[in-house]
Amino acid sequence: MSVALAPAHEGGVVEAILAARAAKEPLLVQGRGTKAGMLRPVQAARGLSTRNLTEISLYAPQELIISAGAGVSIPDLEAKLAEGGQGLIAEPPDLSALLGTEAGVQTLGGVVATNLSGPRRVAWGAMRDHVMGVRAVNGAGEVIRSGGRVLKNVTGLDLCKLLTGSYGTLAVITEVTLKVLPRAELTGSLLLPGLDAIRGVAALSSALGSPFGVSGAAWLPADAAERVPALAGRGAVALVRIEDFAKSVEYRLGRLAEGLAPFGAAALLNDEASGAAWRAIRDAVPLRAEPGDAVWRVSVRPSSGPATLATLESAGARGFLDWGGGLVWIAGPPALHERVTATALAGRGTWTLLRAPEPMRAAVDVVPPEAPALARITRRVKTAMDPAGILNPGRLYAGV
Repeated sequence: MSVALAPAHEGGVVEAILAARAAKEPLLVQGRGTKAGMLRPVQAARGLSTRNLTEISLYAPQELIISAGAGVSIPDLEAKLAEGGQGLIAEPPDLSALLGTEAGVQTLGGVVATNLSGPRRVAWGAMRDHVMGVRAVNGAGEVIRSGGRVLKNVTGLDLCKLLTGSYGTLAVITEVTLKVLPRAELTGSLLLPGLDAIRGVAALSSALGSPFGVSGAAWLPADAAERVPALAGRGAVALVRIEDFAKSVEYRLGRLAEGLAPFGAAALLNDEASGAAWRAIRDAVPLRAEPGDAVWRVSVRPSSGPATLATLESAGARGFLDWGGGLVWIAGPPALHERVTATALAGRGTWTLLRAPEPMRAAVDVVPPEAPALARITRRVKTAMDPAGILNPGRLYAGV
């Protein structure tokens, strides 16, 4: 890639896209490049970065709304929200260490474009559920706006949902409006040691089905738990989290511990230890991914999580369970790709190849192939949004 453009305003994004379209040259669209190792590699003569779109145009704490440029870093956004005692709902993970881009700082546009969500996904929804509005520039150089600054029903095509998770293949997001929530006064977790995956997920399901507002539910085998200081030395563990006002958290943790008594005596992690443990789980720190390993995220029904993990462990993979058992993190040799995809589909789930050597990423499916009818719709949407096919071509599907 010979040219990297980083406009400081939306008009510059329009100019860059129009120039690339006129020259018939594909663009590699990204923020700061922390997710460049995800999915398929993009072959492009030019790069277009949104890292300089850093204006926070609106923050209304009383309305629980913030609007910010796509290039605002997640740490800067969280610092701004902390001024109002608020935070991001989706708890987006920072996968830079896992992807080998540790020096990078991810941007708001990047986490929205990839729809990355952390442990709270199991209770409070994905990143796309909290995107209220977007501004973006499509492949024809047209500025598009969708949504707004209030929660309302949507008629017609919801471009906020369409662009969230599109990996920059349909339009370049320039600004995002998010719903936010007050930060928890206290975070506490219950730890149940010594449970195998099946019993662990049963405990997580019981906790999630309780009336106590669990916001995180994960199971880690012993080797994964050892990678998290707050969990080390306890063997395999099931972990559940509650966040809220201090008195409420203390009461609910006590009641939940009583309800989980059939699974064993629960240990309590205090606010500091709990926060550290869930940040590690959010960022996939428990996953032992060796140099040269591929990494997959497999999404199945929570009840299928233990069997999915066991099947892949028997083939030489390593992993752990989040989202109550519904998210299976997997690391292992690239040769396991067919086994991982077949196991996910057998469990009526889906999968994403997050990390792999570049030749492999260019040669294999990185997400499940679409059914022919759905693939035709995907191509029609791509053609409508990006007529010349210049925005991150091939990032999700070969030829699209």
